[in-house]
Amino acid sequence: MDYKKSGVDIEAGYRSVELMKKHVQGTMRPEVLSGLGGFSGAFSMEAFKNMEKPTLVSGTDGVGTKLKLAFLLDKHDTIGIDCVAMCVNDIACAGGEPLFFLDYIACGKNYPEKIAAIVGGVAEGCKQSGAALIGGETAEHPGLMPEEEYDLAGFAVGVVDEKDIITGADIKAGDVLIGMASSGVHSNGFSLVRSIFKMDKETLDTYHEELGATLGETLLAPTKIYVKALRSVKEAGVRVKGCSHITGGGFYENVPRMLPEGKTAVIHKDSYEVPAIFRMMAREGQVEEKMMYNTYNMGIGMVLAVDPADADRTMEAIRAAGETPYQIGEIKDGEEGVIIC
Repeated sequence: MDYKKSGVDIEAGYRSVELMKKHVQGTMRPEVLSGLGGFSGAFSMEAFKNMEKPTLVSGTDGVGTKLKLAFLLDKHDTIGIDCVAMCVNDIACAGGEPLFFLDYIACGKNYPEKIAAIVGGVAEGCKQSGAALIGGETAEHPGLMPEEEYDLAGFAVGVVDEKDIITGADIKAGDVLIGMASSGVHSNGFSLVRSIFKMDKETLDTYHEELGATLGETLLAPTKIYVKALRSVKEAGVRVKGCSHITGGGFYENVPRMLPEGKTAVIHKDSYEVPAIFRMMAREGQVEEKMMYNTYNMGIGMVLAVDPADADRTMEAIRAAGETPYQIGEIKDGEEGVIIC
C-alpha cells in the first residue's frame, strides 16, 4: 500500500505546480520577495512607507455553487476570476489597493491540467486587479469529494492610507448614486439559478436569441473586477463617500452597509436596462421582483455615493477604465435602507 493507492497522487501535485507556474509568474509585483513553491509568500511593505498611516485591508470568499456549472460544462478557465473578484472588489470598496492573493483548491482527484486551468483564471483575475498571486494550496480529498469536483476559495490583502478609507460616514442627502454595470449574475444566487433552470449540458448549451449566447456562457460569465475603475475615480480627484459591492443579498442587503444612520438610498429602476438574463430568470422561475433585487445585482455590480458636483467626473473616470457607469439614484434623509422605485 502507498499514498497513491489510497487516493492521493503526489506526482500529480508536482505536475500541477509546474503547469501553473507560467500563469503565476505573470501576476508578480516588484514587492514580491518569494518564489512559487515555498512554505509561505513574502511581500515587502517598503513601497508604502510614504503613506501617513498605511492600513491593511483584507477579504476572503469563494465561488459557491456556480462551480456546479463549471463541472457540467467542463469549463474551468474563468471560475478563478470569480474567486479573485469576490475578494478584491470588497477591498476596493474600502478604498484599498489589492496587493496579493492566495488561493485554496480542494479536489476529489488532482487532474493537473484542470488545476492549471483553474489557477490560470485566478492569475487572470490577479492581473485585472493588480494583485500578485504569491501562494496557494491544492488539497486532494479522496473519499470526501467526488473525483470530478472541487471547491475554490481565496484570500486577498490590500493597503490604504487611513485617511482615504471609504466609510460612508460623510454621506448626506442629495449625494448621487453611480452604478457600474455587471457582467451578469456574477457569483451569487446560483442555488436559485439551479432551481430555475434544468441543470444539464443540453439546457446549458442551448442558444437564446435574447441572451445573444448560450445559457451556460451567460451564467458562467466571470464576475467584473472594479479595482481599476475605482482607482481611476480616485486619480480623477473624486472623493468617493460610500461604496457597496452588490453580491449575495442584492441591493436590499448590500447598499445599506455603506449608509450612515438616518439616510436612505433611492434607486430608480428605469435608470439603466436590466440585462436579459435577469428578465429570463424572473420569467422562467416566476420570481417576484423584490426577490430578484434582494438576491441579484440586476446588472449593477458596484454602487458609489459621490457629491453631485463630482457625478460627471466620476462617470468619465469609470468610462476611461473601460467600465459602464449609470447614474442610478440619490441619497435622501430617512430610515436607513433602500427604496427601489
